[in-house]
Amino acid sequence: MSGRARLTLCSAAATLMASCTLLPLVDPATWLLQAAFLLAIQSGVGAAARRVPLARPLTVAVQALVTLMLLTLVFAREHALIGLVPGPEAFRHFGDLFQAGADDVTRYAIPAPLSDGIRLMVIGGVLVIGLAVDTLAVTFRNAAPAGLPLLALYSVAAGLADGGADWLWFLVAAAGYLMLLLAEGRERLSQWGRVFGGVARSPGEPSGPVAPVRTGRRIGMAALGVALVVPLLPLPAIQGGLLDGTGTGVGAGNGSGGTISAVNPLVSLRDSLNVDEDRTVLTLRTNSTNISDMYLRIVSLDDFDGTTWKPQKRHIVAVPDEFPTPGGLSPDVKRTVITTRVAAANGYAQDWLPMPYPPSSVRIDGNWRYEPVGMTLVGDHGQKTSGKNYEVKSLDVQPTAEQLASASEAPSTIRNNYTEVPDSLPSVVAQRARQITKGATSDYERAVKLQDYFAVTGGFEYDTEVEVGSGPDAIARFLRDKQGFCVHYSFAMAAMARTLGIPARVAVGFAPGSPQADGSVAVSLKDAHAWPELYFEGVGWTRFEPTPTRGTTPTYTLPDTSGDVVPDVPEASSSAGAEPSAAPSASTSCAAADKKEAEACAAVLPLDEVDQGGGGTPWYAIAGWTLLGAAALAVPLLPMLWRLRRRSVRLASARHTGSAAGAAPPGRRGNGEGGEDGLRTDGPGGAVRLDVPAREAGEAAAAHVLAVWRELTDTAWDYGIEPDEALTPRRAAERIVRLGELDASVSRSVHRVAGAVEQVLFAPQPQAEAGLADEVRAVRAALRTRVSRTTRIRAVVAPRSAVRAVWDLADRWSALKASWAARLKTPAWAARLVTLVRRPSGQQSG
Repeated sequence: MSGRARLTLCSAAATLMASCTLLPLVDPATWLLQAAFLLAIQSGVGAAARRVPLARPLTVAVQALVTLMLLTLVFAREHALIGLVPGPEAFRHFGDLFQAGADDVTRYAIPAPLSDGIRLMVIGGVLVIGLAVDTLAVTFRNAAPAGLPLLALYSVAAGLADGGADWLWFLVAAAGYLMLLLAEGRERLSQWGRVFGGVARSPGEPSGPVAPVRTGRRIGMAALGVALVVPLLPLPAIQGGLLDGTGTGVGAGNGSGGTISAVNPLVSLRDSLNVDEDRTVLTLRTNSTNISDMYLRIVSLDDFDGTTWKPQKRHIVAVPDEFPTPGGLSPDVKRTVITTRVAAANGYAQDWLPMPYPPSSVRIDGNWRYEPVGMTLVGDHGQKTSGKNYEVKSLDVQPTAEQLASASEAPSTIRNNYTEVPDSLPSVVAQRARQITKGATSDYERAVKLQDYFAVTGGFEYDTEVEVGSGPDAIARFLRDKQGFCVHYSFAMAAMARTLGIPARVAVGFAPGSPQADGSVAVSLKDAHAWPELYFEGVGWTRFEPTPTRGTTPTYTLPDTSGDVVPDVPEASSSAGAEPSAAPSASTSCAAADKKEAEACAAVLPLDEVDQGGGGTPWYAIAGWTLLGAAALAVPLLPMLWRLRRRSVRLASARHTGSAAGAAPPGRRGNGEGGEDGLRTDGPGGAVRLDVPAREAGEAAAAHVLAVWRELTDTAWDYGIEPDEALTPRRAAERIVRLGELDASVSRSVHRVAGAVEQVLFAPQPQAEAGLADEVRAVRAALRTRVSRTTRIRAVVAPRSAVRAVWDLADRWSALKASWAARLKTPAWAARLVTLVRRPSGQQSG
């Protein structure tokens, strides 16, 4: 195995070994086998491109193109041309997969399940790192910087892993990098021979290994040992920042901590809402006599950026047997402990557990974690609510209006976190809040005025036909148009409360469902709801209901009530049969009565920015993607098309070829000024040089002969017989006959063309012989019959001699650069640009 091939193999192996650090993050680990196979193809393409050889930038470009086609074949073949060439649909599918992978990464704990999105991110990342390592270490022959992408790959894995065997993965990755450095060192030394030799330490002892190799091994092992030992020493630790909490994802394994990593917990709820038919998702039985307050809370959204509300990243712990008393709840406030048993439908898959608020304890099987601030449960290791049966004990808190009105100021930690309003929020929101609450003497009165403004006095209408808005002006537009969904009302009231200094957040879950004849309560997708929660010291987080005709108004916000009166149970307008109804209920909530409403409600609930663009893709986007797809299809065919064109020009008649432009003869770069093939040669066509200006008929004939000879040597090159610069035309012909194992008749054709070259180069009046093009065609046919099928295909699809096209461009650029230099001093950037396209050392055009 050559040194370059060994370096290529070590580059791929180093990338694969560093990729092993990702194994603890994803389960199962079958992705590694697929990544290894694709990485081998990527490295093989690079090795083939360097063997042609292609210029370094082109080598990288070919590898990148093949990598894209491989990813298309694996992940988007249904959306690609012939399953391999990506087009607009394929790139759109890639975007969807990346988005799904990003959602899965933020939603799942370590190890995350191997979804299609995560698989694309992992395998695609490994291929990108592999391309970077191969480019640095092999293409540009500088293995030391290749450690940076390997370090980046290891750092990502180390930052997400949960400890344990981190040192083992570091050892594997470091061993791969050291192996790459050692391979590069040996490859460099092999070009110079055995420069250094180890000296025998005693008579009769064989000499040691090459000194640089031995020294490199010692340095590498010493550095590796230090890196493994230092973390075990009792050194001062760095706390906080990026180095704190490593491995604290959801479900750290020991149940002792972690963080909620779900950025948007409503993804599953949004998917459930986007259905054509409403259905029951939860069935519950409770001993509470006040079904109208049986809100099932999923999660609270407490981070407001002016555009959307979303949950903050919170610390989570193992689920305790008994939950602590909610923060801020005073013993003086009346409360009742209620028990609720919930059965989730098999088709309802939610990461967060719907529960009455505030919960006191939960009994449920599976992998769940507890978030103390929001008092919520979130699934761990892909745990979902689908088909789950669980029991929740919760508090039915019944504050009075007097208790809420006399609440003291909230603690500073609550005020600082839950009264923040971004600068992007339109000023009209705060102005309207002050107008509505003018004359109120307490935060409670301000909250009630806000609730009544939206639900009763403000003239707002609950309308599912309203266009869903997004962006900083969404709340201002809602206040102006006075039409919207439950999310609009809850968002607006919470934002207004914050401008008044009242701590506020938004809760998302289900409004009270529909009572059934058997005593159960059916909660359907139509009951999906959002409502604001405001904080009052002594009571805690308190529900308000600003959405008109939806949900139930809390008793403590009604006039002349003490909280002791139990309101009437809402009527069930669905069929009161013996079994829970699966038909759409008439429960009042943030609902959707038909498919159109369901799509609108689903668009609001995710709280994401919704695209309000027009219908369809613009024509210019379609045209652009079509051109991009056509270019991606044409690029791999360019070498074949260029070679076919060049053969046609060379074998044409003398009157057409005498003025055709082309490359210089084999082994010698042209000056960019001559005709076909530069009309100059001292390479494989012969160690002679002759300038042919192609002005007179005799010289035009000579140009034709040289072009035919060039076609003969390039044809031999395409079929595996590389040019030899040191040979004359006659010796070059003998070499082609010998290596091609050609018979006597074909041998005469080769020598006839070589003799014609010598005649036009040395004769006083050169004359072209007739029929030389037919001789070349006969030689090409003979070479085809004596090679393998793979070589024949390569000679057509990826001919080696097509590299002359790149050399031609480099020659023309050199000529243009020389022309510029004659007029003004050549800029430094132009000289650097030339170095990017120059051919590797040892390769010359002719």
